[in-house]
Amino acid sequence: MGYPDALRDEVEAYLEGLSFAPPGATDGLQEAMRYSLLAGGKRIRPVLALATARAVGLPHEAVLPYAAALELVHTYSLIHDDLPAMDDDDLRRGRPTCHVKYGEDVAILAGDALYAEAFHLLLRSTTAVGAMDPADVIAAAAELAAATGVDGMVGGQYIDVAGTATTAQELRALHALKTGRLIGASVVGVLLLGGIKEPATMAYRQYATEIGVLFQIVDDILDVTGTDADLGKPQGSDERHGKRTYVSEFGLDGARELAARCHQDARTTLATAAAAHDGRADELEQITDFILTRTA
Repeated sequence: MGYPDALRDEVEAYLEGLSFAPPGATDGLQEAMRYSLLAGGKRIRPVLALATARAVGLPHEAVLPYAAALELVHTYSLIHDDLPAMDDDDLRRGRPTCHVKYGEDVAILAGDALYAEAFHLLLRSTTAVGAMDPADVIAAAAELAAATGVDGMVGGQYIDVAGTATTAQELRALHALKTGRLIGASVVGVLLLGGIKEPATMAYRQYATEIGVLFQIVDDILDVTGTDADLGKPQGSDERHGKRTYVSEFGLDGARELAARCHQDARTTLATAAAAHDGRADELEQITDFILTRTA
């Protein structure tokens, strides 16, 4: 089925047009922010947001600020992940990481600024479009904040660096926070923007959880099987850092079986969710299949 490249192009154009402050004393900071933000990639999180919008009939122009906010948050997390105190990676998407190019101090500030600007963009731009109820915008912002906080991405990162996940169940819980929550917010936040509340969002939440876990399983597989050129970073990073992964826990074949099962569960749940909303889920199906078969 391919990948919804038209949605990715829409995201890229929007990100390229972002400006965080007038020219002046912070030009160097903005350069570092844009260096990492515009490094390319599949833009899975914002593309998921736009695909969800299409599935439930929301206008793209109203959802783009939220989609871009997701990518700003994701980029901040990558900048900080790459730091010497964390994963200590020198390459990201085939070029020097932010701290290698600009120094650790600027990289930390660039990540901090991207996180703040994500919410600035969301709260300012989404309400300015006029298509969204401010209460729904706040609900979406709360979802994004929760997905990236202690009970979300950062909490998962802490469990990862602390090395406290020792069982298969704890490993899944770790990645449900570290990776799954932001991917989940890419879907659920859009529903909240459209004023779609529980229990109508439950099937989509389940779908988002499944693709979040699927993404991480495939990521762990690629860290073993991928090449430096494909990954855009050194292969085998998890093993070098002694991290517990789906591959170290279940073996390569076991991880592949888990990925296939997770993919099937995601597709089944998506069909249920789309039917409940009379939605057109073609692009969400494309993304789900891509996550399973991706090579980078």
